[in-house]
Amino acid sequence: MTLNLESQSSPLGFLTANPIANVLSDAYKSFSERRVRLGLSNPGTVETIAKEVQREVSLANYMHSGIRADLTKAVSLSPLFQVSHQFAMGEHQNPYAFAGLFGTNKVFLQGSMDNSGLLSTRFNYRWNPSFVTKSQFQIGAQDMASIEHEYTGTDFTSSVKMLNPSYLEGGLTGIYILSHLQSVTRNFALGIEAIWQRAALNQPPESAMSYCARYKSDDWVATAQLHAQGALNMTYWRKLSDKVQAGADMTLQVAPGPGGLMGGALQKEGVTSVGVKYDFRMSTFRAQLDSKGKLGCILEKRVAPPVMMSFCADVDHYTQSAKVGLGISIEAGGEELQEQQETLGAQASPNIPF
Repeated sequence: MTLNLESQSSPLGFLTANPIANVLSDAYKSFSERRVRLGLSNPGTVETIAKEVQREVSLANYMHSGIRADLTKAVSLSPLFQVSHQFAMGEHQNPYAFAGLFGTNKVFLQGSMDNSGLLSTRFNYRWNPSFVTKSQFQIGAQDMASIEHEYTGTDFTSSVKMLNPSYLEGGLTGIYILSHLQSVTRNFALGIEAIWQRAALNQPPESAMSYCARYKSDDWVATAQLHAQGALNMTYWRKLSDKVQAGADMTLQVAPGPGGLMGGALQKEGVTSVGVKYDFRMSTFRAQLDSKGKLGCILEKRVAPPVMMSFCADVDHYTQSAKVGLGISIEAGGEELQEQQETLGAQASPNIPF
């Protein structure tokens, strides 16, 4: 009753103290209560909708050619602070790079610079348990700026991302991405992504829409994404046992022929890859084979508590080419770090907003 009196006494009280506003408020409360009773969980983000295949099984984030060595020095655990040196010799790899990382429950900072002077930075800030702002900047041969606002609800995730946003030329330019992924049932989620971009004011703006779906069972996950350019991506991941995972990734692309839409038939292109991951006691083995005849594998083995070695190979049967990579990663921590870890004991590690 007090709230109604305050709303009526306020100059804008008529906006909430009217029959239409009351009906909308009651409908929203009823809808929210039904969502809570369904017991829906957060489905993740549109960007990571196929993370089980692309991050766990796929070799895209692990393959490299030549020789690489990573030396990491952990200075503190809480807050997390570490520095690293990376040395490499091979194709498409910088000979040297230095990086630093700092993280707490609210802040995540990361910066790196290679021998060519390319500076890359990341800064994330958690405003509250549900809202995180992520930014990334790159200064060097090609400057880049990215700002993203992500809101994580109980059964959905929404985000707004801006790539190279600018209004200095007298108009809005850059790439703007709006995405939303919503759980419909306990196992099924639907998502949508809208893109608006404009390279320069003398060019017309472009927009596109894409749709996605995700179904998660107890031991398998299936996803599908339909892009506006005519591309269809489908993934399937399954946990065969406690130490074995398998996944398949298929991408189909339909594009106009050399004569354009009015000059000929459409060209259909596609690639399918199948991969498997084995987790042993002190090592991990991944293998992948795609429809273009490319076979790859990588073996990661921890030879000592602070030392991890990796060996990867890639063979393309169609082009008769092969690549081999060897890597070593050493993580160093002094006695002070061990004492800090013992002091923390069973305390929870920082929930860093990566």
